[in-house]
Formats: sequence, structure tokens, C-alpha cells
Amino acid sequence: MHKKSGIAFILASLLMGCAGQPNGPTGDYTDLGDSQRVSRLFAYPNNCSVICYRDWTLEQTVEHYLKQSLARDGYDQASVRVLRNGERIQAYFSGTPQGYGRSLQQLLDSGDLAYQGASQLNRDGKWQYNWYFFLPLGMALENRKSVELLHFPPDYSLTQAQDYLRSSTTDRWAALLSYNGIPQAQTPAYQTIVDIAPIAAPASAGSALEGVYGYFNSYQQRMVSELSAGKGDGTLPMVAFGSPVRNWIKQQYGVNLPVLGLGQISAAPGQLVSVLGANHPSYIWYAADPANNQGSEDKANATGIRVMGQDLSAACWQAGMGQQPAGNPQQTLAACTQKWQVTDKMQTCELFFVTVRNLKPEEAEAKCKNQAG
Repeated sequence: MHKKSGIAFILASLLMGCAGQPNGPTGDYTDLGDSQRVSRLFAYPNNCSVICYRDWTLEQTVEHYLKQSLARDGYDQASVRVLRNGERIQAYFSGTPQGYGRSLQQLLDSGDLAYQGASQLNRDGKWQYNWYFFLPLGMALENRKSVELLHFPPDYSLTQAQDYLRSSTTDRWAALLSYNGIPQAQTPAYQTIVDIAPIAAPASAGSALEGVYGYFNSYQQRMVSELSAGKGDGTLPMVAFGSPVRNWIKQQYGVNLPVLGLGQISAAPGQLVSVLGANHPSYIWYAADPANNQGSEDKANATGIRVMGQDLSAACWQAGMGQQPAGNPQQTLAACTQKWQVTDKMQTCELFFVTVRNLKPEEAEAKCKNQAG
């Protein structure tokens, strides 16, 4: 073999995971870095405070998240083993397309940028004791259908669940996607999340986190660019949830996005991405609280039904565009708002009373008929 060709082959094998390692199993592998890098990018240990909630090694922790990614990519027959080779941590994939680890490497490289931002935040004295650095681990790495922009993950998704998609926010939105025809098992492919603050924190931390976005600009822009890139030349639809995220879109990309407002951002040169503004998935609990509606239960219900219609319309758009990325975003939105706010507004009402007020279906139906009458 020619000397230069041999060197190129070795480098390609290391970078793309195209060969087995002598000290590990054969198959596609990806070198994740040394143990120090992998520990910080995987927030290891995830949930230890003297006693570990799950007493896992670093390798077990990484393997846990990579198995989530395989499942959410739809590779049900694939497997992964994570092993230590000296100071290197390596993932060995079986049953995946060649080069699967490349997308994982992209995420971890972006994670290095996030870690730099978090470290600077701490040096500037702005990090808080009950915050946890947390990247969107366990997401679909290849077979994404859409991208969700959110504010920050809740702390318990890391410390208790060790699952980025285990939260009341993501659970509610998955249900809305299922009402729009997406099978429950497939909703994770639509919920590839980018949080503009990669910090797991208590639910009450929202206002404190609004001042930290600038530390993560490089990370945010790289994640938006990479995750919104579809297969081929297309791009994936994106939903921006909540006013902090919609304001961030305006600041970073110059696009104003009210709730159910539709726009395009330039995620990278020549890469235009359709983005829909939406309520935060948990906003409905605040909006439908009588205390925020002059103490009136009737007004609270009316507000909640209106927000439910907006949320179902947004999830409908996300589902439709996720299934047909080349579709017309404006026409899809018009059809979705017509369905949930006009044609099927009775079903919107019933879903509000069942999912937010916890009524039985027959009670919700009676309530909505009374309201309509």
C-alpha cells in the first residue's frame, strides 16, 4: 500500500468508525474521546449525591444513552457496547448503517462548545448550585422528522429519569402529535430537541436562565444548523416553543414568530429552515388557571380551549411537515388551524377537558355541548 494511502486509510477508520479495534469487539466503532471528555459531555455521574440513584459506571451511562438513540432512530435490531481502551472510551455499533457514529461525533463536538460556554458562565460567577450541564443525549441521531427548540431541560430528566424525553413537557407534546396521526412509538423521531440553555434546572429557573444564552451562541447555531439538515438537500421543520425561545429566534435570526406565526431562518448558507412559533407545551396549565382569569372558571376554560386549539394546530403542522418536508408550510398550517379551530373544534374542547381538567370522555363531551349551546 502506498504510504500516503495507508495513513489516509487509518485516519478515516479512526474518524468514521469503519474498522474494529484489536482490544475490542469487531464492527463499526466510534472513539468518543478520553474519559475526562466523555464524563463531562455525558454529565457523569448523572445522579450521585453520596449515594448513587443508579450506580452505573461511565461506560454503562454512555451505553444507556446510545441505546436510546438507536431505538429512536428506529434501529430496533441494532446494538451498542461501550468499552474503555486505555484512557479512550469507544462505542461499538452492530446492525447500524456504516458511519452511524459520525452523527454522534457531531453532537459531542457541539457539546464541547456548550461545555466551554458553561465553564465561562461559572468563571463569571453566574452558574447556580442546582444547575446541571446536560446535552440532548439519547435523541434520534439520523432519522429525525422535525426539530424542537426549547428553553432548558428539567433537572429530573437527568437526575431521575436519565432520559431527555422524559418530562411532563415532552410527554404532553408527544400526546398532541399522536392526536395528529403519529403513532406513539414514532413520536421521539419528531422530538429531537435543542435547548438554547444546555442546563438541566428546576422548573422555576426560567427567569434566571434567560440571561445566559449568549454564552452558548456557537453551540446553539451549530446545533440548529446540523439538526435541521435533512437527508439530501432538504431541511427539517422546526418548532420554537415559548416566548424566550421565540425571542431568541428574533435576536439570532431576525425572524419574528408569534404563536402560530410561520417564518424561515437561515440555519447555514443556503440552508433555509421553516420554523413555527408555538406556546410552551406547559403554558396551558398557567393559561387555564382560574387565578389568571379573574378567578373565573368559565373564563379559564375558554382560555384553555383556545390554547389547546393553538397547540393542536402547531403539533398538526409539525406532524404534517415531518412526514412531507417538501410540503408547503403555509398551506399545511392553514389546513391544521382549520381542522382544530373550526372543523373539529368540538374535539379540541373535549381534549382540553380530558387532558387538562381530567374529566372522563363522556363528561367532557357533555361539557363541550353545553358550552357550544
